[in-house]
This record gives sequence, structure tokens and C-alpha cells, in this order.
Amino acid sequence: MGCRSTTTGSSPVSIRLPTGGRVLQAVQGGAIAIGRCYGCRMETFSSSILVKDLRKSFFVAQRESGVGAALASLVRKPRDEVAAVAGISFSLKPGEIVGFLGPNGAGKTTTLKMLSGLLHPTGGEISVLGHVPWKREKTFLRQITLVMGQRNQLVWDIPAVDSFELNRAIYRIPARDYRNTVEELTELLQLEPLLRKPVRNLSLGERMKCELAAALLHRPQVVFLDEPTIGLDVTMQRRIRAFMAQYNKRYGATVLLTSHYMADVEALCRRVVVIHHGKLLFDGDLAALVGRFTAHKIIAVKLEDSDADLGAYGEVVSRGEGVVTLRVPKEETPRVTSRILADLAVVDLTVEDPPIEEVIEQVFAG
Repeated sequence: MGCRSTTTGSSPVSIRLPTGGRVLQAVQGGAIAIGRCYGCRMETFSSSILVKDLRKSFFVAQRESGVGAALASLVRKPRDEVAAVAGISFSLKPGEIVGFLGPNGAGKTTTLKMLSGLLHPTGGEISVLGHVPWKREKTFLRQITLVMGQRNQLVWDIPAVDSFELNRAIYRIPARDYRNTVEELTELLQLEPLLRKPVRNLSLGERMKCELAAALLHRPQVVFLDEPTIGLDVTMQRRIRAFMAQYNKRYGATVLLTSHYMADVEALCRRVVVIHHGKLLFDGDLAALVGRFTAHKIIAVKLEDSDADLGAYGEVVSRGEGVVTLRVPKEETPRVTSRILADLAVVDLTVEDPPIEEVIEQVFAG
């Protein structure tokens, strides 16, 4: 039985491959398809994810404190309608890694749950790999995965490798492909000493690596990551980021990532989608976000005279170890830099954009 892949665009193309999880890559009319298939029909499109005017509202019960209010709520329970997602639109190309940013309560997790088919939207349209997610079709579920940093899928009291075997049965992965995939993921994530330990004996970082491996056993074409590095130390965060970059490069998976750690976003994502109060604030390159929402640059100066007063050149942000950091309006940066170099004995000088955390904070505050 073969696997048929159709690539849409100005000139559709059909390709037949034998079953067994081979990588499929087709380029036609600007559309790119990269993925794996284990005996299912795989369709790929010029956009892996397409979201149009997506909306989701919840009704939340409200009542005052006290016995009287509690009794009254038995008869009539006031409810407020809360718009978790209020009409957002965006699309992701195959193989793209996109950061999905927003403060707590912005609607990020709700959006990921709708994209993965866990929630039915109130309005709008979604297409993921050509499927309507909430229909929960088998061919759709075999090509996506959702990893949530605060949720477990591994069974607590058995080794991780036994949970892997359970996922192999669920996704009907051929034994040969399963062994190859486990070997590759074990190498990428350095899992060898962890696989045969009960999950309850693993540290948070070790468990998160095993969770990622379990979620990727079936080689999904679309990966939704919701705070995958939450609670992990700096070293483990860096390892998880390196793994996701390698996985994306090796298999061409489309990745939509939410994270409050901006180091995750800077390391993995060239493009970001920012939402706030359920509405789209920005969709574009990370560098463009910094340029659009910051009005100043950061100048770090090291002088021969470490006690020199630089207050006349800009706002002094910090001073330590002989380095003075200034905040200067963006349009004034060339002139101020020239003045400092002309007026003072400079040992070293750097000009940078503000930290991405500061930029995102300004976006949300605005």
C-alpha cells in the first residue's frame, strides 16, 4: 500500500512512496512538503497552519461572597462571557519555527488547543495540514503533536521506554521505524541512561526530555510546544533548544512555540506572532519587532577613566567593572557615539538593541 502526497499550488503534484516512514520532500509552485508517513495518506500544503479570524469565548460563573449569594446562585447563576481569543489570523509555512508570544491570559494555550483539536472554536477558520482540527481525524492526529510543559503523558510508575512502546502501539508505528526513531531521539537528547528508570525517579529536566521524545516518536509534521522549558535550569533549557533546532533541521517539522523565556525565542525563532487580550498585536521578524517597539539603543562604554561622568551623553542605566551603560534615543545614537569617541579616552564601545525581554514588556504595556 503506497502513501499519496498532494502538494497544492499553481501546479498540483502527486507523489507515491512505499510505506515505512520515509522522508517526503516535494517542491512545486512555491509549495514545500516535508514529512513522515506510516501507512497513512499524507497531504501537505503551501501553509502547514492557516488561521483566519479565530475566536473562542468562555462563560465564567460569577457570584459575591457570603451565604446569601451562595443560596441565590442556586436559583440564578450570573455568567460573564470572556473572549479568550478575539479574531486572530496568521499562517505558518512548512518547516517554519514561529514564536507565539503573549502575557499570561493572552490566549496562547487556548489557541494551541484549538489548533490541535482539543477545543472547538466559537468562530473563524482553522486548517492544519489541510484538516479541520476539531474533527479529530486519524490522519490528522498521526501528523501533529502537542507538548505542554505542565502536563505529563508518560506513565509515572513505569520506565519511559514502556510508555514509548504504548505510543508505538497507538500510532501503529512499524517496529523497524520505531527502533530507528528511538535510536535517533536517544542520540539527540542523550536519553540512554534515562529510558529504563521509572519516570517518578527522573528529575524535571530528564522527564521533559523523555516527554519530548515520546511526543515525537511518530515523526509529526506539526509540533505545538507550550512552555516546553518551564521550570528547567539554564543548562537543560539550552539542551532542549538545541534538540528542537536539530529536529526541525533534520525532519522539516513546522513548530509553533510559546515560551516566557525569551532565550528560547531568540535561539529558535526568526518570526514571532504576538497576541494580547486575545488579539493580534504583531506578526513578523523578531528583529522587526525590536525595531518597531523600541525607541532607544543601549550603548556600553569602557573608559580609561572609569569615574568619568557620562550623564551628558544619555541616561546612565548602570555602572560597574569600569563599564557604563547608557540608554540613548535611537535617532540620536550615531551623534552620541561620535561625541563619546571624540571627547573621551574610550577603551571599548558597543551599541545594541535593548534586551528582548524589555521589548516584549513594552509591547504588552502599550
